[in-house]
Amino acid sequence: MTSGTGWSERLSGFLRGAAVPAVVIAVWQILSMMGYVNPQILPAPSAVLVRWYQYLAPIEAYDPSKSGYVAWLLSGELLADAYASLYRVVVGFLIGAGLALPLGLAMGATERVYKLLDPLVQILRPIPPIAYIPLSILWFGLGNPPAIFLISIGAFFPVLMNTISGVRHVDGIYIRAARNLGAGRATMFLRVILPAATPYILTGARIGVGTAFIVVIVSEMIAVNNGLGFRILEAREFFWSDKIIAGMLSIGLLGLGIDTGMERLNAHLLKWHRGIES
Repeated sequence: MTSGTGWSERLSGFLRGAAVPAVVIAVWQILSMMGYVNPQILPAPSAVLVRWYQYLAPIEAYDPSKSGYVAWLLSGELLADAYASLYRVVVGFLIGAGLALPLGLAMGATERVYKLLDPLVQILRPIPPIAYIPLSILWFGLGNPPAIFLISIGAFFPVLMNTISGVRHVDGIYIRAARNLGAGRATMFLRVILPAATPYILTGARIGVGTAFIVVIVSEMIAVNNGLGFRILEAREFFWSDKIIAGMLSIGLLGLGIDTGMERLNAHLLKWHRGIES
């Protein structure tokens, strides 16, 4: 395939994916302009775009005494809030996944460890991270620590359960072939079990990142004074519907970027796996 054909296919795929959102936005704008939608409840897309620009752009000095000058009140909060949220997601995910990965490998590879810890895991796993909010504030106070604690919990269980499943579902053909070739326990684990379980582990990591991003928004509405979640809650207090939607749009774009990055990382690391399947 030539690069020109590749770019053409990507552009075509992008346009197909953007068609439905574009139609929804157009209908939304038309209904707003015709007065069918209360702008205080659901502002027009054009108003949301203006607010999103104000949320993004740096503060602009202005002289209110000058006639005809429009004071945009540009805040420049978006980049700082996005950075704060992304920092909490990354740190919380690394802690949660860093604890879940070795534990999942141990539980998947050793039946005794699995039987010992699985009852506790199954009791704790259905508890949503939001339920830990009172304890997190009691233990860690306010600021980043309780938010990172909640995000770690949100990322922990998807990585743990997928790692256990990946190790326990390694195809027996690989195990028998390695044994026939004289592989020891360490070689079996490092060269057979771990590579075979990698697709499950990376799927768990992708789900864990998505969960972490959901939890960070909730935690920022309670325990911190910056971030995208905090800014949405602040906008609600002042009934700034356009800023609420602008914050939601920012969350969606940032989440899309993270998920796209994880998808491409998985595709890069699993080239050998796709080759085997084909």
